[in-house]
Parts: sequence; C-alpha cells; structure tokens
Amino acid sequence: MRIRRIGAEERVTTTFPLQAYAFEGSPLSAAEEEKFRDYARYHDGNVTLAVEESGSVVASATAIPMRQNVRGSTYPMAGIAGVATHPLARRRGHVRALLTQLLGEMRDGGHVVSALYPFRPSFYERFGYASLPKSRRVTFSPAGLAALQRADLPGEVHLERIKDGYDAYREFTLRLLDQWHGFAVFPDYRALRLRDENRHWLATARVAGEVVGAVPYRITDHGGDLVGDALLTTSPLGRALLLQFFARHVDQVTRVTVTVTPDELPELWVTDLEPVTEARVASPGMNAPMVRVLSVEGLAGMAAGPGRVSVSVAGDPFVAGEYLLDGTSGKLEVVRGNGTAAGARLTVAGLSALVYGVLDPEDVVIRGWGAVPHDAAVELRSLFPRRNPFIFADF
Repeated sequence: MRIRRIGAEERVTTTFPLQAYAFEGSPLSAAEEEKFRDYARYHDGNVTLAVEESGSVVASATAIPMRQNVRGSTYPMAGIAGVATHPLARRRGHVRALLTQLLGEMRDGGHVVSALYPFRPSFYERFGYASLPKSRRVTFSPAGLAALQRADLPGEVHLERIKDGYDAYREFTLRLLDQWHGFAVFPDYRALRLRDENRHWLATARVAGEVVGAVPYRITDHGGDLVGDALLTTSPLGRALLLQFFARHVDQVTRVTVTVTPDELPELWVTDLEPVTEARVASPGMNAPMVRVLSVEGLAGMAAGPGRVSVSVAGDPFVAGEYLLDGTSGKLEVVRGNGTAAGARLTVAGLSALVYGVLDPEDVVIRGWGAVPHDAAVELRSLFPRRNPFIFADF
C-alpha cells in the first residue's frame, strides 16, 4: 500500500470516478464523466490523498480548507469529504490509514477543528468525531402565510439569479460566520460553484440597504414546490420579509420547503401556518454532521465560562495528553500538563462534544466517552455551556 497526494488534474481520472461510484448513481455516461473536468477547478486548493495498489488508486480522502465559528471564534477547519474505497479493496484498513495521515497533515497545517458528514457515525466516532444536531427541513403551504400578506414591514426583498446576487450572498454568509456558533463556510474557490452553476434564484431581505436575510431557491414546476436552501436571517424582521415574499407564491406553488437551524421554531412564525418540521437521520446518506478537535492548544482564546478543570485525553494521535483548561478570565486558557483542578478523563469525541456544547458531561459518561467525577462535571458545565451549533455548509 502506498499513500500519495493527488493533484487537481489527476483527480479527474483517479479519485473522481472512485467517489462517483461511492456517492452517485452509476455507471456514469460519457457526458457525465466529462463534467469531472469542469468540476476539478472547484478542488484546486483541496488536499486529496489516495491509496495505490499495483499502480491503481483504490481509496481516497479529501480535506477542504474551511473556516468555522466555535463559540464566537473562527478557526481553520478541515472539512473531510470524498472518503471512498473501491469495492474490491474495502475492509483492508485503507480509510484508517488515509484519515490518520490526512488529519495529521491538516492539523500540522494549522487546522484546529474538523467536520464531516458520515456514511455511518459509529465508524467516524472511532476517529474522535462527535455528532452535531442536524439542521431541520420545514415544509408549509404559502396559504398559511396569509396574515403576512397584509403586514406593512419596513424593508424590501430583492429577487435575482444567484449569479447576479452571489457577491452580496457571499458577503452575508461571511458576516454570519462571525456570529453563529458552528457556522462553516467553504473557501472562495469552492463556494464559487453556486454562482457558476447559476441554478438558483436568490431572495435577499434588506433593511436600509443592509442584507438581513437571504435564501437561494428553485421552483420545481407550476403547482409544484418552492425548494429553498438554508433560510439565513439576522433578525425576526429579516425572516418575516422572506416569508412575506414566499406568501406571494400562493397561486404558483403548493409547498415551500427550506432548511432552518436546529433550534428554530417554525410553528411560532405565523398563526395557522401548520408547518411540518423534520430532521431525518439515516445511514448512509442522511446523517447529521460530525466534528472533532484537532488541537486543544489551538482553542486558546475561545469564549468560555468561569470553569477550571484538568482533563486527560488518551488514545488519539493528535490531542492525546493532559491539559489544564481555565475559563475564569472569560477566555479559554490551555496549559499542557496536569493541574490541581478537578480532573476528568475524556476521549476526543467526548472532549469535542463538550467544546461544541452538544452534550452534558453526564451524557459523555453515559456514551462511554470518559470518566467525569462530580466536581469535574460541575466545572465542565461552567466552562463549556450547552450550545446548539448550525454548520450551514454541506460538503
């Protein structure tokens, strides 16, 4: 077995076909295979490693250099994608070798955290990943928005093709990156695919010229569905402006479907809306995202509660060791080595779940991700209060 890095042009004939077999309908037509060449430009800055056997690529994994907000601080994040193995080469440890080397390279390159969408969560749990809440899909009839049709709201909605509104949309998502816990964005070269394909409408809500809400969407047919991506807003007014815009489609579409954050409550948007809100989780293609910490020291300076605790992390090639975590200043301080504070033993998945705020220390113990004495649990709850992250980017 040999692991080597694959360049952008070489991916067209090596890793792209392998990933297509794993994640798309197959076999592909000649025309579909030709699209790989156009697609390659959106991978220029990715790091792709491949396993070779007898001169042929039999497994691959890619890291996308992204950025993610964790508790108000933005960190370099390795978005793992395209993990695929030829069916005749599976169950030989290729993915384990690839991920270990790939995550190590990304950590050494300054990436503090990592995220992915798993084919099976238990597989990636062994690599230190913990699940986040899945974003919700909410579906409703535009007729249920009738009350908003009559509302006199300050602001306006702009409608244009995504190609024309892309710059404003990108700027808006970068603004949200600084505001929303868990929010992650692609590098510029990857994000441009949305603009270049130009397959969406873009509705932006604006107040005094400032974008306060945005949603790319498509319409399937007359009498069909208005299918939106993430409904992104900075205020209830921004959301109301976009919902009022959806209401104007009452005689055109039967349903509106958009993605919302895990903590959104569409049943409170408008009286008589009758939304159906769903977060379906299923393997292999509908799992919630997972995250892990690649560098504990790299989290220093992150907003934290006034807890102080020593933690020991074992069994991981990247963050194993003992740390004193101190948030008494309001910012996380990380010191290598054991301290006199209450101590806890954690797996990387347990530590990651606490850092992202998705589990309580007691949950971590129940999951088998650590041993946390009562005093340490109190400090960890204070240090890492529960949060509800929304990852946004789908990679």
